[in-house]
Amino acid sequence: MGELHLAIRFSCTSLVNMMFKYSRPLLPKMHYVRPLTVMQQDMLRHQAVNIVAARLSRAEPPLRKEVQGNFFRLMTVFSGLFAVGKWFGEVCMWKNPITTALVHVLFVMLVYPPHMNTRISYADAVHPDELDEEFDTFPTSKGSDIVRMRYDRLRSVAGRIQTVVGDVATQGERMQALLSWRDPRATMLFITFCLVAAIVLYVTPFQVLVLLGGVYFMRHPRFRHKMPSAPVNFFRRLPARTDSML
Repeated sequence: MGELHLAIRFSCTSLVNMMFKYSRPLLPKMHYVRPLTVMQQDMLRHQAVNIVAARLSRAEPPLRKEVQGNFFRLMTVFSGLFAVGKWFGEVCMWKNPITTALVHVLFVMLVYPPHMNTRISYADAVHPDELDEEFDTFPTSKGSDIVRMRYDRLRSVAGRIQTVVGDVATQGERMQALLSWRDPRATMLFITFCLVAAIVLYVTPFQVLVLLGGVYFMRHPRFRHKMPSAPVNFFRRLPARTDSML
């Protein structure tokens, strides 16, 4: 009536092949040649979320659809920025008058009113319904159909924001994993690449590097491939906490 714990250890027979795997794509070739559209990805993601939510609802204790972890992952990634925000709060509270005075001097030196650009704010192409929603009362004075349309639009925007938050958290976790030696082989490859790049940049003139870079980016389509490059594959293979989420 006890519990059985199974431990699995993965090993490789060839270290060279293992290192070469970091430059290979994660997904099959057809995924990059004919990728899924955004609508198809949303449909598949919706079906996957429903399956997971249905399974969690049958657990003990049951977990509902409100289970989300992207926000907490993002807080972990940006913990350094939160520390800076805490320091700025102490500056605002005059915990150290000398530091606060220096920050005031720096703030006065850097503050200049920028030129207002309506195109950056997307103010010249705003939809009339969005302006009407902006000046609507609370609670709303519009009909149920208009409110439902605005709610669906808000859900769509919030879904895209949630996706972006998850992607940013994933990239930050991969960078943290690279710097914290979570994957020793990947970190060793990165250090070796940095060493080789430093030597190349030291012995090669800057004009030659710019020339080679321009020729590479403007190469003929015959020499271009739809498969992602080796650095992109390497970065995508770095461990993240995406698979650890419920």
